[in-house]
Amino acid sequence: MPSAKAEDYLKAVYQLREGEEPVATSTIAEALDVTAPTVTATMKRLEDHGLVAREEYKGVRLTEDGELVALETIRHHRLLELFLAEHLNYDWAEVHDEADRLEHHISERLETELAASLGDPSADPHGAPIPNEKLEPTEADDEPLTEYEAGETLVVTQVADSDPEILSYLADAGIRPDTRLTIREVAPFGMLTVAPENADETVSLPAEIAAEVRVRAGERSTDEPATAD
Repeated sequence: MPSAKAEDYLKAVYQLREGEEPVATSTIAEALDVTAPTVTATMKRLEDHGLVAREEYKGVRLTEDGELVALETIRHHRLLELFLAEHLNYDWAEVHDEADRLEHHISERLETELAASLGDPSADPHGAPIPNEKLEPTEADDEPLTEYEAGETLVVTQVADSDPEILSYLADAGIRPDTRLTIREVAPFGMLTVAPENADETVSLPAEIAAEVRVRAGERSTDEPATAD
């Protein structure tokens, strides 16, 4: 059984990968807040256990076994986040760190019971898809809010869960998964002004926060003023 540290590294590689390209050592180091030599040493050990495949000067890919470990860890994490939010009154800005601590230590029975008690959910409190019990990949069909233009109306699918301050900011602004919002303005330096549905005021989103908000790909409408007959 992989260690908690190994699971953290495999989960990071899974979440950082883009397409079929290997994930660079420096990218993993930045995400986990460790040094590049530490990543290299850890990846050598994971390669010895058949969990990653390393490509010199390029980075690492997950093997089939490594991907299964990553998906199981992600499933544990997201089920725990949802349970904490729905049954233990945790705020959605608090659940990520708590789930990080617990995800390595739950049994298969507890995982099954958690899923059953939550109604076999498909997404966590932040909208991120939960891998199913067969550990089949579940990639969301969405894009960053920053890919869209003023006048477009979109539906939020998920928000990044790792920064409590950003989550609190978005909650105060009324922006959560399934929120419909309209982009009112995109400033030259990246600031987006949006109008969440059912909110009384518009909200200013700095570019770094807007990039953490994802919306449903392909579903967009233009907010055009009505014309008189």
